[in-house]
Amino acid sequence: MLIHFIHPGSAYLPELAAYGDFLAALGHSAQVHSRPASVPADAVICWWMCGRVPHDAARRLSHAFHIHEYASASVPPWPKVKDRAKRALQPVPQYRLFQNTWVRDRLGFSDGVPYEFRDMGVEPSFLAPCARRAAPEFDGVYLGDMQRLRQFVPLLTALQQAGQRTLLIGEPPVDLCKTLHTLGHVTGRVPHGQVPTLLRRARYGLNLVPDQLPYSQQTSTKLIEYCAAGLPVVSTDYDWVRAFEARHGARFAYLPIPDMAGCVVPDVSTLAWPRVLERLALWRRLGLCP
Repeated sequence: MLIHFIHPGSAYLPELAAYGDFLAALGHSAQVHSRPASVPADAVICWWMCGRVPHDAARRLSHAFHIHEYASASVPPWPKVKDRAKRALQPVPQYRLFQNTWVRDRLGFSDGVPYEFRDMGVEPSFLAPCARRAAPEFDGVYLGDMQRLRQFVPLLTALQQAGQRTLLIGEPPVDLCKTLHTLGHVTGRVPHGQVPTLLRRARYGLNLVPDQLPYSQQTSTKLIEYCAAGLPVVSTDYDWVRAFEARHGARFAYLPIPDMAGCVVPDVSTLAWPRVLERLALWRRLGLCP
């Protein structure tokens, strides 16, 4: 069976590689499309990483089994308007996936379409044992979307003034590039397979997430990756991180004055992508596994 994943956006989605690996292990395959028009007319399963699903594409592929996956609710500006538009205007699929109950409730679909939840996972390579450096080169490390660092420039400045060395993994936006290069060591874009080694060059992971919807209710992939790499976590304080901490028996340090003396790094091996994906009932619905 060939499953066609449609992802017309620019966001990096590690789950696409995880889906491909998982399906290959089952004897099936995946193809990722950046344009709906490239999906062949005889496609049997169309898996949309929503986004807007064009009605003309849904009509052209009406014979296929359609899955709409919502890994996030809409982000500012006008997030509630965008979510209402999705609820009112999206074609109706045969199945939906949501990251969690908050995302489902926020989108508010009430058409009876079957659904389930699929949270974020972590690449198994992050969990592989690896010797830590006796003396890490950096104090903190930040991994992820650097657009979101705009509101945290004062915090990074304070860390620098306190003598903290920060490693920033990713590609900064053009208008932030000069600023971030003065506040930390910026790697630029790196292959995902190199990230675990880079993380272990620091003493702790920085989970900088604004206490703002939808971010405050959605999974922080970077935090899971810090934990998988064995790093203590220093975080901003918001609802999801507190719930994760309690659920996994973790203990994090919170800004603005983090106390790292009692940090506990949780075991997140159950969040490795193969284990996250094997729990989906959807595979049996599609007849891809017993």
